[in-house]
Amino acid sequence: MSSPLEKPQIISHIQKSLNYTLFDCKWIPCSAKFVCMGNFARGSGVMQIYEVQHGELQMVKEIEKDKPIKCGTFGATSLQQRHLATGDFGGNLNVWNLEAPDLPVYSVKAHKEIVNTIDGVGGLGIGEGAPEIVTGSRDGTVKVWDPRQKDTPVANMEPTEGEAKRDCWTVAFGHAFNDQDRCVCAGYDNGDIKLFDLRNMSLRWETNIKNGVCCVEFDRKDINMNKLVATSLEGKFHVFDMRTQHPTKGFASVSEKAHKSTVWQVRHLPQNRDIFMTAGGAGNLHLWKYEYPAQRIKKDANDVDMGVAGSVSLLQNVTLSTQPIASLDWSPDKQGLCVCSAFDQTLRVLIVTKLNRV
Repeated sequence: MSSPLEKPQIISHIQKSLNYTLFDCKWIPCSAKFVCMGNFARGSGVMQIYEVQHGELQMVKEIEKDKPIKCGTFGATSLQQRHLATGDFGGNLNVWNLEAPDLPVYSVKAHKEIVNTIDGVGGLGIGEGAPEIVTGSRDGTVKVWDPRQKDTPVANMEPTEGEAKRDCWTVAFGHAFNDQDRCVCAGYDNGDIKLFDLRNMSLRWETNIKNGVCCVEFDRKDINMNKLVATSLEGKFHVFDMRTQHPTKGFASVSEKAHKSTVWQVRHLPQNRDIFMTAGGAGNLHLWKYEYPAQRIKKDANDVDMGVAGSVSLLQNVTLSTQPIASLDWSPDKQGLCVCSAFDQTLRVLIVTKLNRV
C-alpha cells in the first residue's frame, strides 16, 4: 500500500441537484435503484426512487406525503416484498409498498414528536428471528415494533419518572445471531450510549462519550456482537470491541478525532465488516480500516477478562460538498457502490475502488 495509487479511491460517479431537503437515502435490495426521503419547502414529505442507468440517474417514481420524512429502512422486510419503513416529523412509523404507495401497509403513531432515527432487523435474510423495527425520537423514547402486531410496541425504553428526557438521535440493531438474542443500541444528545438487551428486557450497558451521539452502528447485525462504532459532535468517533464486557469497565474502545466538525454518519461496508466510512459536517467522507490487536482479551488485576481495543487507520478521505453529508448507504449487492446525500440538496452516487485489496 505504499504508492498513493494503491489506496482505495473515492470517485464521485453521478451528482444530481434536487429541489427539496434530503434526509435519508437507501438502496433498494437486489436492484440498481435507491430511494431518497426528505421534505419539500412547502412542508410536505417526499420519497423519490432513482435508478442508475449508463452513468445517469433516471427518476422512476415520486411520492408526496403529508409529513416530512426523516428516516427509512428496508431492514425488516423480505427480499420478495422490499417494503420501506419510514419515520416522519409527526412521530408516525409507516411501512410502504413502493409499488403501490398510496396507503401504508402498516401505520402507527409511534412517538409524540419527530422520529429521528429508524433501523430494522430480521428481514433481507439478515438476523435470525422475527422482523422488527426500532425507532428513536425527540420525545426521549426508543420503541421496538413488530410489523405483524398493530398499535403497541414489542418493547418501549423510556426514561423513568422524574428523569430528564433526552433527545434520541440514533438507534441500531445488533447481536441477532439466533432466534432469541437481540440488542438495540441507542445514542442520545447528551452523549449517552445505551445498550438494551431485548431477550432479557434489560439495560445491558451504558456509557457517556461527552458529546452528542449522532450515529451508532454495529459492524454486523446478525453475528455475536463484534464491534460498535459511535460518532459524535465535534469530530470524534469511538470504536468499541463488543466481544468482552468487563463488569465495571464495560467494553474496551479506541477513539479517533477525524473531522473538524460533527461526524453525522458511519456505515460499515457490507462485504467487509472491518472497513467503514464516516460522513462529516464539512461535506467530507473518511474511509477507515479497523485493525485488531494481537490479543483481544487480557486479564485485569483480579483475573477478570477485559477487552483490548484495536486501532483504526485512514485509507482515504475526500471533500464532496460545503454542507454536511447527512446520509450514506453502501449498496448491499455491488461492492464499493454507495449513495450519499448532503444538505446542499445534492444526491451523489460514489464508487470506492480497490476495496478488495485493503
